[in-house]
Amino acid sequence: MTSDQDLAPLRAADTLVGLVPGVGDDGRPRPDAPLVAVTGVTGYVGGRLVPELLAAGYRVRAIARNPDRLRGQAWYDDVEAVQADAAEPEQIAKALDGTDVAYYLIHSLGSGRKFEATDRHTALVFGQAARDAGVGRIVYLGGLYPEGEDLSPHLASRTEVGEILLASGVPTTVLRAAVILGSGSASFEMMRYLTERLPAMTVPRWVENRIQPIAVRDVLRYLVGSAAMPREVSRGFDIGGPDVLTYRDMMQRYAEAEGLPRRIIVGVGVLTPRLSSLWVSLVTPVPSGLARPLVESLVHEVVCDEHDIAAFVPDPPTGLVGFDLAVRLALQRIQELNVSTRWSSAAVTGAPSDPLPTDPDWAGGSLYVDERRIEVDASPAALWRVIEAVGGEQGWYSWGLAWRVRGIMDKLVGGPGLRRGRRDPRHLVVDDAVDFWRVEAIEPGRLLRLRAEMKVPGLAWLELRVDPVDDGEGWSNPPTAFSHRALFHPKGLTGQLYWWAVYPFHGVVFGGMQRNIARAAERAERARTDRGTPDA
Repeated sequence: MTSDQDLAPLRAADTLVGLVPGVGDDGRPRPDAPLVAVTGVTGYVGGRLVPELLAAGYRVRAIARNPDRLRGQAWYDDVEAVQADAAEPEQIAKALDGTDVAYYLIHSLGSGRKFEATDRHTALVFGQAARDAGVGRIVYLGGLYPEGEDLSPHLASRTEVGEILLASGVPTTVLRAAVILGSGSASFEMMRYLTERLPAMTVPRWVENRIQPIAVRDVLRYLVGSAAMPREVSRGFDIGGPDVLTYRDMMQRYAEAEGLPRRIIVGVGVLTPRLSSLWVSLVTPVPSGLARPLVESLVHEVVCDEHDIAAFVPDPPTGLVGFDLAVRLALQRIQELNVSTRWSSAAVTGAPSDPLPTDPDWAGGSLYVDERRIEVDASPAALWRVIEAVGGEQGWYSWGLAWRVRGIMDKLVGGPGLRRGRRDPRHLVVDDAVDFWRVEAIEPGRLLRLRAEMKVPGLAWLELRVDPVDDGEGWSNPPTAFSHRALFHPKGLTGQLYWWAVYPFHGVVFGGMQRNIARAAERAERARTDRGTPDA
């Protein structure tokens, strides 16, 4: 039976007293506390690790290729944000200078055929830079794997990266985990959507393979505790939760936790990893490029061979988190809209990351613009609330069939599609994923700019702007101006043809979207006025 105390938030530092530095009287890391560098801070684990390290009393240097992507994080003002590409020797060497511990949370999962070479190169560069910078320890989160088997490309690459870092000359901790259970993790979302959406299913025979999953709470605890390992310790550790289950067991126990009927699961031998990943990508929000390496890894039985980590990071007094509690913790975070990071927090590999050009005489080539403006009989605050909630379960306020078809097409060619949804249904921050868009810029109450991560032959943005109108003739109250811009920078002839092929539909899709958002804001304004509620 799960108690309220079991579901209460718990920092890693709460059960690592004496192992971590601890914070000062002001609740912040002390000026002389060890400085740790964290890579992969825009990803699922990295984004959650940073606040855990701060709470444990470590000073944190957050390393990202684009530190502006971190501005929406609650911990941004508490860290030193540094720009560096871990694959560039000079950049990463400078970023690691003066640090005591370096967390390597980088992988090229789902990045295409050359991901092994990319991972190998980046690990070699990082290990060399850490040694040259005098870093005291590297901590790496890899994958749990069985000995003596031909590993999937993903697991083989994760294993190789661990070996490279161990051979770097810097004391290294390699933590090897199987399925990570937590709100927003790719593995959890895959299991969750398969179980919720399919009361009966045919599945590959790997559903009978044994897995030792681990709660993200325990993963973070091991990561934080590893920073204090003795210098003479340099090795890998298997980490897992207390339960060993098959994937079939996991789906059935998830269904029980959610109050769903027992699932009918029939194993068949004809589904290859490629076919399985395509099937998974159509049923779940996880795109095929990410689903395939996850599915390929499930072909192996992944069970811990040892629990030596407990000699250096002791188990918490109440024990490690079991499967059922991990599911309930994840579901509670989802229900409370308290999901701090998701698998989609990391940018889609290969997706455009160029910011919207601000130079009106931009030399980058053609920039097509479809701009619309209407006046709305609602306050700026009412209009903004509707705008900030677009996407996800709320939808896009126009021709739903067209958006769904576009999302399916994007999924079929390896894009994220519409099912990626949102982290929070009401509020956005920079770098949040919104279906197949990502928040590039947000000025609360005024501007939302989304950059497309769908598969298109060019760069695309959608910009929604709110401006008060001082003098609205013919209006009982001053209206609000709502500006809507779709922008596209084509790549080659294909991009040019794409723009002119979709342009005739803009009036229906974007024009309808603008009108329906305006109507929703006006309805909300009337409801507020009828209730006599002051606007925020």
